[in-house]
Amino acid sequence: MHLTIRGSERVKECIFMAAFSQDKIRRVVSDMEHKSWKRKNNTGVPEEVIHHLVAGVEVPLLHFPLLEKTGIVKEGFTTRLGGVSEGIFSTMNLSFTRGDEEEAVRENYRRLASALDVDYDKFVFTDQTHTTNVRKVTAEDAGNGLTREREFHDTDGLITDVPGLVLSTFYADCVPLYFVDPVHRAIGLSHSGWRGTVNRMGKATIEAMRREYGSRPEELRCAIGPSICQDCYEVSGDVAVEFERAFAGHGHEILIAKENGKYQLDLWKANEIVLLDAGVLPEHIEITDICTCCNPDLLFSHRASHGKRGNLGAFLCLK
Repeated sequence: MHLTIRGSERVKECIFMAAFSQDKIRRVVSDMEHKSWKRKNNTGVPEEVIHHLVAGVEVPLLHFPLLEKTGIVKEGFTTRLGGVSEGIFSTMNLSFTRGDEEEAVRENYRRLASALDVDYDKFVFTDQTHTTNVRKVTAEDAGNGLTREREFHDTDGLITDVPGLVLSTFYADCVPLYFVDPVHRAIGLSHSGWRGTVNRMGKATIEAMRREYGSRPEELRCAIGPSICQDCYEVSGDVAVEFERAFAGHGHEILIAKENGKYQLDLWKANEIVLLDAGVLPEHIEITDICTCCNPDLLFSHRASHGKRGNLGAFLCLK
């Protein structure tokens, strides 16, 4: 397993950890030492980085080198390791709505904030309902969903040009889409399941960034994050028909017909097509080689767990 070790740049006083025992900390670290990734194409993208925090705690995150090289963002995608949640939520669950203990989830966010070197009260959550709605967020939105009630709904994408705000989207097989504009210093982060993909959520996000910040597709750096791969994603015939209509001429690239009347759908390729059609340059797109469903010990997967799981998160922040 290839990984990079990175120390925390800043340790917040609020982070750790009276409520959680050293035995639990040691168990989390031990778990990480014995797990390895199953990668689809062996591209090494995204890269795993283990962030060392206080009290011996280690939080692994997945990072995209293309985004990091812009020098203007902090970004990451969580695994299910490095937190304090237990049972089906073990250990880095980021959902408050699936039955986990609230304080465990909050501790997970404190650890995540330290690993990303961001402020705990600057996260801004989506309200994902498989739309293509994209919201511009400003300093007034800081904390929405974490430190205060979320003030908007039916929002699957976020954009901003405000440094320090942590755009936050959530997953357990759907596709994270990252957007970085190094020219206009703006960012976007969107959730794209099959409905979002067939309705071209990536294009909707790019158009929102163009409208609000003057972003040009050819200047964007984009990443397609960890999600379910084609080998694991069987869909019904009616879903396949929607994709054949929406991706005319590309059906052979994204769908494989099966004898049972169902299809294997490639969301990674479909989202790459969406980005290319929107004007993003091929060399400005990084695509995951990590499938959530192929790695159920390391990532939450709705399909692999039959719905008994926590949530992963994608995060993007302007420096």
